[in-house]
Amino acid sequence: MELHEVKVHPALPWLASEEQLAWKIASVAADNARLDDAAVTMTINRIIGNAAVAIAAVNRNPVVTTRTQALAHPKDGGATLFGAPNSMRVSCEWAAFANSAAVRELDWHDNAYGIDASHPCENIPAIIAVAQQCGRNGDDVLRGILTAYEIHLCLAKGIPFRPHRMDHQGLLGPSIAAGIGTLLGLDTETIFQAVNYATHVCLTTRQGRKGIPSSWKAYCPGHFAKLAIESVDRAMRGEKSPAPIFEGDFSIIAAVLGGSDQVYQVPLPEKGEAKKSILESFSKEYAVSSHGQSLIDLANNIRPQIEDLEKIDKIVIHCRADTHNITGNGAKDAEMLYEPTAHKRFLDHSASYCLAVALEDGEWHHARSYLPERAQRESTIRLWHKISTIEDEAWNERFYDLQGLDKDFGAGIVVTLKNGSQLREEIAVPAAHPRGSRPFDREQYIGKFDTVTEGLVSEAERNRFLDLVEHLTILTPDEVRQLNVKLDGEALDIANDQKGIF
Repeated sequence: MELHEVKVHPALPWLASEEQLAWKIASVAADNARLDDAAVTMTINRIIGNAAVAIAAVNRNPVVTTRTQALAHPKDGGATLFGAPNSMRVSCEWAAFANSAAVRELDWHDNAYGIDASHPCENIPAIIAVAQQCGRNGDDVLRGILTAYEIHLCLAKGIPFRPHRMDHQGLLGPSIAAGIGTLLGLDTETIFQAVNYATHVCLTTRQGRKGIPSSWKAYCPGHFAKLAIESVDRAMRGEKSPAPIFEGDFSIIAAVLGGSDQVYQVPLPEKGEAKKSILESFSKEYAVSSHGQSLIDLANNIRPQIEDLEKIDKIVIHCRADTHNITGNGAKDAEMLYEPTAHKRFLDHSASYCLAVALEDGEWHHARSYLPERAQRESTIRLWHKISTIEDEAWNERFYDLQGLDKDFGAGIVVTLKNGSQLREEIAVPAAHPRGSRPFDREQYIGKFDTVTEGLVSEAERNRFLDLVEHLTILTPDEVRQLNVKLDGEALDIANDQKGIF
C-alpha cells in the first residue's frame, strides 16, 4: 500500500489530473493485478451472503417498492431482480437500485472499519447488474467486486464522513464507479471521469439515519448505485466531470468534509499489488447494527449465570464513543431507543433493546425479534429500561487507536442484581468476526442462506445458485446472467398498490 496525501488546492494553477485522488483511484481500477486466493474465496462468500439477506427482505415494503419501480423499466438482455425469474429483465441501473435495497434493508450484510464505518458489500449488486447487461464473464465480475471493495475500504481508512454529519454511504459512488471500470476493462481516463462524477452526485447527510423514521437507509445504496452506473455510462460517452472532486477549492473536502485546512492520508495499492481489502471486512451474524453484534453474543454468554431476569436491578454497557452516541444514551434522539412502538430502524440501533431481547429469548431472529408484540412485551420493557450505555475510555483506546480487524469493537456489561451482587462479561469482537470464537467461513455463509431461504426457495434453485457462485471464476457471460435466486411459486410480491410516476 502507498499513502497519498489529499488536501484542498487553490483554483489556479489546476492540480494535474495525475496528481488527483480520483486519477489514482482510476489507476488502481485499470490495473489488472494478480488475484489473491483468499480474496477470491471471500468474494464468493459475500455474494452468497448478499443473496441470503436479500431474500430474507424480499417482500418488505422498501424492497417491494424498489422492485416495482424497476419493473417499470423492462429491458431485453438487461439484469435480474432478486426473487424474480431470470426471464424477467430490467435495465441494469434499476436492477442495481432494487437489488441494493434488498441487500441493505435488514442491516444484516457486512461491515468494515477504517476511520469511518462502511458496508462494502453494497457495491456488489451494481457490479453484477452491469455485468449481466453488458455480457461480462465471472472473472470480470470477481475483479470488479474486488476493485469496488478496495476503493471503498481505502477511502474509509483515509476520509471520514460521519464527523462532518455526512453519510458514509457516499463512499459507494467512487467505489462502484471504479468497480464497474474494472468490470468493463475501461481505460484510466474514462474511469477517472466516472469517479469524479459519481463522487460529485453520491453525497448526502446523516439526517437519513436520524430524526423522523424513514426508509431512506434501505434506498440509499441503490440510489447511489444507480447514479454511479449512470456516471460510468456518461464517461464512456466522452463527457467530462467536475474536477478536482476531492482537492478543488469547491470540492467535497472543501465544502463538507473538513474544509480547506484539512489534510487526509488515503492508502491505495501499488501497481501490480493484489486487491485484497475485502479480507478486512466481516459479515454480521445478526440482523442488527454492527454495534449490536457483540451485545447479542454477550447476552448469550451471561444469560446462564442469571437465575431470574426480574432480579436484575440495572445493566450498564461499557462501550466506545460511537456505540454510546449512535445506539446508546449519548444519542441526541436517545429517547427513541427506548420506545416500544419504534420502527425496526430504531430498534436495531438500540443497544438496550438488542441486549434485553437477547437476554430474554436466548436468540436473535431477523423478523420475530422486531414484531410489535415482541417489542411491546411488558417484561421486555421493564428489562429494557434498566439498561444504559456509558462511554468507556478503555474501549475507545481499544477501537480508535487500532486499525482494521485489529480494532476491538465489542463491549463489556456490568449486571447489578437487586441483592447488590454483580456479574461482569466482555468480548473484544463478535463471535462471527475473523478474530472471534466462531468466525464466518463458507459453511456459515451457506448456513445463513439456507436458514433464511427455507420455504421460499426450492432445493433445486438453491443448488443451482450455489453451484454457480462457487464457480464464479470460470462462469461464462450466459452463466453470469443466471446469477440470481428465484423464489418458489407465488412467494414473490411484485405489485405495489400505490402507483407512482413510472
